[in-house]
This record gives sequence, C-alpha cells and structure tokens, in this order.
Amino acid sequence: MPRREDCRLRPVAEDDLELVLNWRNSERIRRNMYGDHIISMEEHKAWFNRLKDDSSAVYLLFEVCQTPVGMVYFTDIDRKNSKCFWGFYLGEDNLPRGTGTILGVSGMEYAFEILQIRKLCGEAFQFNSASVKFFQKLGFAREGHFVRHVLKEGVYEDVISFALFKDCWQDRRNELERTAFHV
Repeated sequence: MPRREDCRLRPVAEDDLELVLNWRNSERIRRNMYGDHIISMEEHKAWFNRLKDDSSAVYLLFEVCQTPVGMVYFTDIDRKNSKCFWGFYLGEDNLPRGTGTILGVSGMEYAFEILQIRKLCGEAFQFNSASVKFFQKLGFAREGHFVRHVLKEGVYEDVISFALFKDCWQDRRNELERTAFHV
C-alpha cells in the first residue's frame, strides 16, 4: 500500500501527453467517458494547448513513488459559486488495492484545500457500478438521475450526478484518510 508521502498530484506536462493519450484511448477508460472515440495525437495536443489558457479547468497526474498512474481533473470551475466538476481514473492496471481511494482523497483535498471549492460535483454512467459505488464510498450524495442523457455506441445512457460539500469533506476527512493510508 502506498504511503501518503509517496503520492502526489502534479500538473500534466507536455512530456506526459503520450502516456495520457494511451490511457485515454484504452478501452477500459474510454467505455466510461462521455467522449468515447479514439483520440489522435493532434487532437490531444490541441486539447493540451487549450488548457494553458483555460482558468476553468485543472488537469493533474496522480503519481505513486514518482510514477504516473492516474489522472484527476477539475472542470467548469466556477469561482463565483465556488463549485466545479471533477473526474478521475487510474490509467495503469494491476495497482495495489486502495490506490483509487488514495487518488480520490488526494483529489478531494486538492479541490477543497487548494482550489477552495465549496461544492464538488461528479457524474457517472448508471452502468458503471464501480464508479457509482466509489462516489458513495467517498461520501458523495446522489443529486440526480439524467435519463437517456449521453449517447454511447448508439444507445442513450443514464447518468447519475453526485456532489460533496466542503463541510461534509471536513467532517469525514480523517476517516477517509485513515481508510486511504491505513493510518
């Protein structure tokens, strides 16, 4: 199990683009994302270049022992209302059990402590039971159910929306950190 000091979030750099593109284009990741087409390197570079001027989005690599293993990102950052959406995934396979929880706790800490977000929102396809359970494990409350909301492989799929408020995070933070880091 990774220790807290072995884990960190850092901004995605140009040198990371090939790795992130490989993760993003993998079937395991693509099947659970809204956009599910194979992304070309040109599209990927254009996305990265747009990020440089986008103050409403932050994309971070999650590293364990200085090795990138996943991604956490914040989009639609709304400073006036102090809220945003987030997403996450582990790009690497065969990671130690609990690595996803560490990624989640690290991401929530970043949202609430660094970005100073009041409300963190997320969504998952209803068919993605692992992601739905993960949101619940992290303390997110279910806020909505969007019926036939996103087109995936010719079928409109339902999406579940979740949210976590900063005060709820603060109430559960120690418990979540103990779970993640076994302290």
